[in-house]
Amino acid sequence: MPFADELIGQHTVQSLTRAIRSAAPDADLTALRAAPGHLDALSLRERADLLRDALLADLPGDYAALARTVRIARDGAPDFTGWLIWPVTSALATRAVQEADGASFDDAMKLLASLTGRLSSEFAIRTLLRHDLDRALGVIAGDWTGSADAHVRRLASEGTRPYLPWAVRVPDILARPEGTVPILDALYRDESEYVRRSVANHLNDLSRDQPDLVIGTARRWLGTPDATTERLVRQGLRTLVKRGHPGALELLGFAPAALEVDGPRLERDTVVIGGSVRFSASIRNTGDQPARLAIDYIVHHRKANGGRTGKTFKLTTRTLGPDEVIQVTREHSFRLLTTRRYHPGRHAISLQINGRESDRADFDLAAPDTP
Repeated sequence: MPFADELIGQHTVQSLTRAIRSAAPDADLTALRAAPGHLDALSLRERADLLRDALLADLPGDYAALARTVRIARDGAPDFTGWLIWPVTSALATRAVQEADGASFDDAMKLLASLTGRLSSEFAIRTLLRHDLDRALGVIAGDWTGSADAHVRRLASEGTRPYLPWAVRVPDILARPEGTVPILDALYRDESEYVRRSVANHLNDLSRDQPDLVIGTARRWLGTPDATTERLVRQGLRTLVKRGHPGALELLGFAPAALEVDGPRLERDTVVIGGSVRFSASIRNTGDQPARLAIDYIVHHRKANGGRTGKTFKLTTRTLGPDEVIQVTREHSFRLLTTRRYHPGRHAISLQINGRESDRADFDLAAPDTP
């Protein structure tokens, strides 16, 4: 993924400044012109917030004046697109909420929808959702889900996700998770894969706290499916499947099975951080019916306090006939990542098949300078 300065950097500020100057030639734009000197060491969202605040400082006045400037830039500035849109939409949402009147709120919803094809308005919409969730959901469910623009339909699902990455949380969505289900109901058979992928991710977000709601919703969808529904449901239930949730596994056809599992067997019992460990296992169906299997594996990482925490990884999906045996192998890397810190000591690997965990195979993870 690109670094923050590649997405919102000096070039972004320059393009935004040119676009705003063309729409508001009398504005001084002092804060925008000074912004490049303050970007270093800021995260991507912090950079967007800095430019949002600069816009609000450089374009004082009411919401209507800001919206008018943005519309002029939208319709006339050729480079008014890309990552500079994030701070613009955030500024619109912030000023609409500050004015606290329905007309500004509704216009901000409309303007964000018109801009979302240039860069998703999913981050800015959170400000409006936090301010008046019911009013926003009324517009989203009433207008956006039926829009002819796939970007707007996708915004309806993506912008209301409970755990949207990079975005602020919306407490009322977390407290009332059923409130976004009508949006998903309207979009799960959308013609656009771009939209359906967002619906699956939204459903997966909901599953973190509301597995029963998600299972019930997925079951309804599978009752009136189209050609894409099963795939969408699999994507939406992926976290529950990794957790071995019985309802999710049953819904996807992974029933309890009579199995004989030999393994996992490790090629070595000591692995150096930065290296990898290869493991294998054999699985036999001891029942008298074919068994559809969701086969994952769990790496039980040592924590700083000496305990262990498991992380589940996808391995394969197979159907075994009676007395059929399969061999599975995988090499798991312990290369250094910015998103994970490894602690030397005892670790383990196990299989998870249709939600049931196998025996664990232990090994030692050693620091790179350990002989």
